[in-house]
Amino acid sequence: MSSKKGFSDKLKGNMNKFKGKAKDRIGSITNNSKMQREGKKDNIKGTVQNKKGNFKNK
Repeated sequence: MSSKKGFSDKLKGNMNKFKGKAKDRIGSITNNSKMQREGKKDNIKGTVQNKKGNFKNK
């Protein structure tokens, strides 16, 4: 059961990282610093979720 929970966290983490990178790039292109900050925050959130998922799988 823990592997399912870890998988879920890793999947959410990857989605947040993808969303964060997209926001960061769009913010950079449109010169929107708020969107860039949100993107960096989402990327960090995704990285933490991935690590949490990896920990649960151990």
